[in-house]
Order: sequence, then C-alpha cells, then structure tokens
Amino acid sequence: MHRRTLIQLFAAASCAGLFPPLLRAGTGGSPKAGGTLKIALMGLDTADPHRHSGSISVQQVYVETLTSIADDGQVKPFLAERFEVSADGKIYTFYLRDNVRFHNGRTLTGQDVRANLVRVRDTISGGWLSNTMKLVKEISVPSPLVVQIDMKEAYAPFLSLLSELWIVAPESEGWNSTITRPVGTGPFTFGTWQANQRFHAPAFKQYWQPGLPYLDAVDFDLRGDRDNSLSLRSGDLHVAYVNNDRLASLRSDNIDVQFLGDTSWYFLSFNNRKPSTILQDIRVRQAIACTIDKSAYMNFIGGSEAMVSNQLTRPSTFYWDQGLEQLDPFARPDMDRARKLLQSVGVEAAQHTLKVVSWQQDYAQVAVQMVRELGFKVDHQALDDIGAQRVLSQYDWDLAPFSSGPRADVYLRYARFESQGPSPMLWGGIQDPQLDQLITRAVDSSSPEQARTRYLAAWQRVMDKLYTLGIGHSADAIGVAANVQGYRTGYTWSQNRIDGGLAHTWISA
Repeated sequence: MHRRTLIQLFAAASCAGLFPPLLRAGTGGSPKAGGTLKIALMGLDTADPHRHSGSISVQQVYVETLTSIADDGQVKPFLAERFEVSADGKIYTFYLRDNVRFHNGRTLTGQDVRANLVRVRDTISGGWLSNTMKLVKEISVPSPLVVQIDMKEAYAPFLSLLSELWIVAPESEGWNSTITRPVGTGPFTFGTWQANQRFHAPAFKQYWQPGLPYLDAVDFDLRGDRDNSLSLRSGDLHVAYVNNDRLASLRSDNIDVQFLGDTSWYFLSFNNRKPSTILQDIRVRQAIACTIDKSAYMNFIGGSEAMVSNQLTRPSTFYWDQGLEQLDPFARPDMDRARKLLQSVGVEAAQHTLKVVSWQQDYAQVAVQMVRELGFKVDHQALDDIGAQRVLSQYDWDLAPFSSGPRADVYLRYARFESQGPSPMLWGGIQDPQLDQLITRAVDSSSPEQARTRYLAAWQRVMDKLYTLGIGHSADAIGVAANVQGYRTGYTWSQNRIDGGLAHTWISA
C-alpha cells in the first residue's frame, strides 16, 4: 500500500457526520497555575495500560503514545516528533522527541518504546492491540531516539491504533506480569487509586511540554452511574459526563456543554459464544429485535440530536451505507411479526427467562421493558464497569444492551467482532472465521473505497447472523463549569492529546 493511500484511508475514517457542534470553553485570559480539577467521565478498569478494555479517559493523563488522535480526528505525532511510512506501507520509522522524561526522572529512549511494543506483542493475551501487534515482524532501534517497525504486511490502521498503545517505563512495578503502578510520561502521575471510587493524579513538574500542566492535580470520580449535573451545579465537579436530558437546565445555570467529536454507538447484543437453546434459532433473535423501538430508545438517550441507525458507524459518514439503512428489517417495532416468529419456532415467551446484563444505565431498563412486552420474563443485572465485564466474560447470559464510545479508527469497532478480538464480551464473544476473513480483507484494502466495500460486507454478515442489533448513535455530552478555562473535548474520550486536554486546562477562580 502506498503512503498516499494510507493517508487517504486516515482521512476517510474521520469524515465529518451529523453530530452536535463542538463547543469550546473560554480562554479566560492568561492561564492561572494551581488548583485541583475534579472530573467524572469514565472508569479505570486496570492499572496496566496494556490490558485496558476500552476505558481510556483516565489513563491517558499519566501515560502517552507515539501518535495522537487530534481534535479533527486526524493522526498526529505525540511522543514521536515525526514519523515516516515506506512506500509499500510495511516500514514505520518514528523519531522521538528529545528530553521526554518518565515520572521517575529517567529520559525516554527508543529502547523503552521497543520494550513496550514487544510486551504487547509477545506477552499480553487478549489485549486491546494484541492482534495488531502480531503483524509486527521486527522492531529495531537504529539510534537512541529512532524506532523502526517492520510489518509482515501493509496495515492501514496502524498509526491510528498506536494512539492507544501507551508507553510505560519497563521498571514499572509488575512489568513482567500485570503492571500495578505505571510510570509514564504524561502531564500527571499515577497517584492513588480506589477502584470504582476515586483516582488522584498529581501534576508532573518535569513534563516535556514547557509550562504544562497548569493544574496541581486532577481528581477523577470513578463512581459511575450518577447524576453529575447536581455536582456540577454545587461545585463538587468541574468537568463531567452528563445525560442529554440535563443539558437545557445546565446551560441555564451558566455551565458550558460540549460534545465529543465522534459519537457513541448503541446496540443490543446476543450471547454468541454460549447461546441458550432458544437463541440458537435466529427466528427468536429476530423476534426480540422486533420489540426494540429504535426511535423511542434513541430519543430517550439523546433527544432530538440522537440518530437511529442499524450500523456501527454514524449516518452520513464514509463507512455508513444508506442502502443498508433503508433495508433495515427492524427499523420499526413490530410485535405482531415478533409473535409470529416465536410461534413458528414453537417458543412460548412466558415460559422463558432471559438473562440481561448491562451497565447501570437507564437506557438498559428501556431495552428490558421493550423485550418484556413480548411476554418474556427477564432477570436483569445492572452492574458497574468491572462487574459487567466479569459477568459478561462468563457467557451465562442472553442479552446485553450496551454502548461503545468514539474510536480512533473504524477498525477498532470491527476488531471487537473478531474471534480473537479485544474484550469481545459486549458483542457476545463472536466466533466466526468467515467474519474474521472479511474484516482482515477490509484492513488489507488498497484504497478507501475498497476498504469501505469490504467493511460493509463484514457488517452485512453481522446483520445476517444477528450477532448484535444496531440501534443508533448519540454524541456524548460533557458539562464544564464556568470557572474552568482552556478545556475542550476531543474526537474521542482522550483527556490528554497533542492539541488539547487537561494539561491545557486551568481554574480561573
């Protein structure tokens, strides 16, 4: 694959769509040093940055990456000052920034980067980028600040995916097993962590970007499903994820509302790894899909700004297809059809209990109520992030209504459907070699148009098998207190990136 084609693929992956405009916090004059910012966004599921399952907004403040997804969705150098890609797309050369320091004071070198790449490739099983790193043939360090990666084959998403491969000092506690206290290069350090409660990150005074960060520390509230709008009003939080039904009242109280550059995708997954007897018949899955009122569901989540869609990429973007949307057999609820489908299988809904697993989110209750209308009994477990992962991984359940946040590359949506993909539980642990092959062919495409065609073929198989039901998209909203300056949301949940984040934020009063 030629370098120009690679760049075209990155551009296509970040084509703008229909989502609320990204609002900016005011500059508030000259930055003011000091203070602790209190923030509530996503959780922290592990102290080992190489073993995370998708919760990235916390760890990105203390560990950084070679590349960064900028506010416009494009890939830019981060710990690397620049990078080069060979004409055949197989050799990547990264030129590291000089005088980047780890939190223990030691200077970052090419050997450190190599050690992290090797660890993810050779020792991390089922990690976020484990499959991707298996394509790496050789990692060399021709000079102290230069790292060269030789791939077995051209791989278009590679630069994007490196934005989620964090560089940690190899002397970090637990390096040879599971890291318990990561030593990174970020603007804040790994301070104290209480799972599902709080994470405190003191500022790193030797950060490589001069004058940053402005804050003394950041306190992350990790308690999950709470109405953060109350804490924003009271001053207990400065920045927080908020539900869309709170936006009007927050704005009236002079709290800024911003939206992530990409949307979250909402879906209902079936257990594909160990399906119950009735869910092995696709007609039962179709019957359940017929109960979901997608318009009502997405309106509950995001109001008029939410989008109904049967696809994993948001409407009007490059990898979305209008023809597939128009042919959606579950675009509207159809209880009569649902009952006929169950009757054709000989399933009496009232005689069966469906086990539903979800996060502690109100929209999951909406899905449960819709399914109950068909007559099924429902055993619903609403859990925090860590608890949900544990139960999902046991595959002793039937349905899972979840959402997936913005991703750096379209492949990171499809990777979760692969048989050996990262954290596949939310999609029922699909095991489908034919689907694996379709996704692999899409990644190996030589042009954006070919990649689009092949990804859509993969998604068509997901729909045909009804592994998961696409429901819609909604941009996640973040409330920002009036005294917070310099803060702006990014394309994804990242709170530290090359052109913004908490390092650039200060408190004016």
